[in-house]
Amino acid sequence: MIVTAATGKMSICAVRAPLLRRSFLPNLGARSLLSTLALLEQRGGQLNRGSLSAVSAAKKLGGPVHGFLAGENVTGAAEEAAKVHGIEKILAVDNEAYEKGLPENFAPLLAENIKKGGYTHVIASHTAFGKNLMPRVAALLDLQQISDVVDIADESSFVRPIYAGNAIATVESMDPIKVITIRGTAFPASEGSSGTAAVVKGVDPQQGSSTEWVSEELTKSDRPELSTASKVVSGGRGLKSKQDFDNVILPLADALGAAVGASRAAVDSGYADNSLQVGQTGKVVAPQLYMAVGISGAIQHLAGMKDSKVIAAINKDADAPIFQVADVGLVGDLFQKVPELTEKLKP
Repeated sequence: MIVTAATGKMSICAVRAPLLRRSFLPNLGARSLLSTLALLEQRGGQLNRGSLSAVSAAKKLGGPVHGFLAGENVTGAAEEAAKVHGIEKILAVDNEAYEKGLPENFAPLLAENIKKGGYTHVIASHTAFGKNLMPRVAALLDLQQISDVVDIADESSFVRPIYAGNAIATVESMDPIKVITIRGTAFPASEGSSGTAAVVKGVDPQQGSSTEWVSEELTKSDRPELSTASKVVSGGRGLKSKQDFDNVILPLADALGAAVGASRAAVDSGYADNSLQVGQTGKVVAPQLYMAVGISGAIQHLAGMKDSKVIAAINKDADAPIFQVADVGLVGDLFQKVPELTEKLKP
């Protein structure tokens, strides 16, 4: 059943997903209490604090909240997560096979812990890791995933954007287990150090995988991380080259103490790394200040940054769509205006 109501330029839809037959966990019908497993991310034994947004979403559901961590030497990250207010238990699996988060072996691991724990909800952040992993988990459990949730109406109804954010759908799931990814910018990461959650060993099926981790090349930077930064400076196609991107955007970002982002056009043109892409197919950010330099404002890019508190745009085209969402706009040649602004911002 689909009910649609128009509200201004926005269409709000309520969608009820069908109930499917389940062949696992025969006692599902007896489950009456809510319980949520929040997937937490770590790297090198360090907890990714941004992934604690999943805990915030889980607490909004109500009921017990457990956290899940897996990788090599995760004890420190697990103990740090155990101090977060609202978590009752941390399931930790210490095995180097899961360190890189390969979904081929991580998905069966998470699925086994979900089944053993009898959880009604499983929540992960809508990051590259979460988006790669959770569809596989849902498939293993014969469930339908609900992606990119921005609000929780109740235990079975979830709000998510569709059509690049031009419409908001409220989806009601009848599945016995809700597998959800949430938009981190919609749920502030849980904080606090007063928690006293127990850290216990999770189930490790130790299933083999046909996928092998070969290598990685990491770019180190002293700038804030793009997904969680309070200030972001993004460059677009108007920068014309990678050299111009680096010469114009990076000094401005450093002067502001901001993270660096880029439009898909800039990434596709080789001006910036793929990890810096902001938009529907990149990262979704909601900083206090978002500066769009040489970005026209395509709908796909707006989907990734329009929730920013203050949007400032610099573009030589006065009719560029970016100015329709910008709080502050400057029409002019970015190669002249940005260096001037950078000089004035320097201490």
